[in-house]
Amino acid sequence: MYIVGIDIAKFSHQGIIISKENGEVLCKSFKFQNSHEGLNLLLQKIREVSPVISDFEIGMEATGHYWLNLYTHLLDNGFTIHVINPLQSDALRNLYLRKQKTDSIDAKIIAQVIRFGQYSETKLKDGNILAIRELCRQRFYLVDKGADLKRKIGVMMDKIFPEYKSIFSDMFGKSSIALLKKYTTPKEFLQAETFKIVQIIKRASGGKLGERKAIEIKMTAKNSFYSLLDSENYSVMIKQMVEQIELNEFHIFQLEKIIQKNFEPFKSKITQIPGIGEVLGASIFSEIGDINRFSSIKKLTAYAGIDPSVRQSGEFLGTENHMSKRGSPYLRRALWIAAFVTVNHNESIISLYNRRKLIGKSHFQIMGFICHKLLNIIYSILKNNEDYKNQQCKNQQWTNLLSS
Repeated sequence: MYIVGIDIAKFSHQGIIISKENGEVLCKSFKFQNSHEGLNLLLQKIREVSPVISDFEIGMEATGHYWLNLYTHLLDNGFTIHVINPLQSDALRNLYLRKQKTDSIDAKIIAQVIRFGQYSETKLKDGNILAIRELCRQRFYLVDKGADLKRKIGVMMDKIFPEYKSIFSDMFGKSSIALLKKYTTPKEFLQAETFKIVQIIKRASGGKLGERKAIEIKMTAKNSFYSLLDSENYSVMIKQMVEQIELNEFHIFQLEKIIQKNFEPFKSKITQIPGIGEVLGASIFSEIGDINRFSSIKKLTAYAGIDPSVRQSGEFLGTENHMSKRGSPYLRRALWIAAFVTVNHNESIISLYNRRKLIGKSHFQIMGFICHKLLNIIYSILKNNEDYKNQQCKNQQWTNLLSS
């Protein structure tokens, strides 16, 4: 049996082939491009050692996204591939007395990690899981983009019409957005005919708002204490950003439909957990990937980055440890969202929150605790493929949580 260690880079990779039995180098380190020609060179080197594909195990690091193309082509050729976290090869690299780091040495270290078998791997045998993960990450990106646009609009409106925020409960609700597409400054609102403002907000609100709100807007605009800076430039920028927000929200809507469509065939039971819907469930499910690569909940917790970081030096041991925040930031974010939804809608979680608050825990400490417990339940459901039953399972899981 043989092991191929591959050090991944953007344009080219470094490979080496060793014996699984004794670690002897059978093919010296060689460089190959991240292309069809490079793949053919790698396959040629492998065939020179043995023509039997099943004789080989291939190891590579999950370096950015650069490993993915090579991974899929090797998988298509029938190879057994292990994709490992760079932190695991770093642990072996640190054992070397001379702190050298070259592509050839890294390729050998990766091969040795596979040979020793002390690793957990990323298994992406189902391309649909990877596709869902990318869709969910794109959604997070668009959500953040929308939030940034709203923040910028808020800052600009503070300069040209600061009182506008008090007119609507949500400045970015349908009625307000419809108005901001046409009017932004007090001058524009005062010059606009009242019936036109009424038409806009009546259409946008489905008839809930009308003349009374239009008059309120006019009165507020008349008494506005705004900056004497040239507001026309700000007005143009705000109207452009409002259009961007609408397009952004439409794109998010489209993505959510596609995510739900791609996630539905997996029939994942994590959506049975209160606070986790299909889109959030898809985010968590795709970031975790193959649950079998985590032999314990501790390893999954570390991957999510919600395990406590330990601060110790000599006799000092930190008592107020924070989340390590290593691993997948997307999984950690999805868990936080699920925790916040759950704490507002699940009576058991609300009771837990209040109990922890009474013993002096801060809001974020409690939410971190809830994240940890949610991940325990998710791990159990995925590992055992069990239902989160409305009565029996819920009572058992949340009772344990409350007594923890």
